[in-house]
Amino acid sequence: MAGHSQYKNIMYRKGRQDAVKSKLFGKLAREITVSAKLGIPDPAMNPRLRAAILAARAENMPKDNIERAIKKAAGGDSESYEEIRYEGYGPGGVAVIVEVLTDNRNRAAGEVRATFVKSGGSLAETGAVSFMFDHVGVIEYDAKAASADAMFEAALEAGADDVISGDNGHEVYAAPDRFGSVAKALEGKFGEPRKASLVWRPQNTVALDDEQGEKLLKLIESLNEQDDVQNVYANFEVSDALMQKLSA
Repeated sequence: MAGHSQYKNIMYRKGRQDAVKSKLFGKLAREITVSAKLGIPDPAMNPRLRAAILAARAENMPKDNIERAIKKAAGGDSESYEEIRYEGYGPGGVAVIVEVLTDNRNRAAGEVRATFVKSGGSLAETGAVSFMFDHVGVIEYDAKAASADAMFEAALEAGADDVISGDNGHEVYAAPDRFGSVAKALEGKFGEPRKASLVWRPQNTVALDDEQGEKLLKLIESLNEQDDVQNVYANFEVSDALMQKLSA
């Protein structure tokens, strides 16, 4: 009986993982399609599309899925998605930014608002918290791609604003209008990055105790589970013990 129960648990976890992966692939495909539709459907000429494809590859999204998403935009038969940014406050007064791609503004707004309220947070006006973040492009490389000095020199020469290197790799930050050219220059020297995207980088973080941290992480998880939500950013920090507990 124990073996049967264990098997069921494994199958349940696999089923949940498959569902999460499927939802993630759907969001990645949506970003690829929108990026290709808004610009040239060629990643070499479209930085946003290039970043979307890199994000898909980082999650092991099949090549056929990526090509299908691009062709969907080129064919003109894709849905019309609206980009919306929601801002609010989570547990502990943490600032939260939610990026959405939706074909139904009312549905997206209702779901995002309900999730904030259920988690003890509140939705705010656009601009209420985004001033606490910097909207920047980030290009990430594994540590083995280059030494810290080599990455720093190449990044500054390409027009980057900041470089953070450590055991986990290199993070190169650039203004949105220089993001594409910096990424292209670095790729010419070090090869394809592991990730490249536009993000909201918090200027400062709010330290949360474990109770508040758990509530906030549940809010972020609930937001990410919504089909319309593409990205969630928040200016917080929690203990390593809490992160280990929740990932166990």
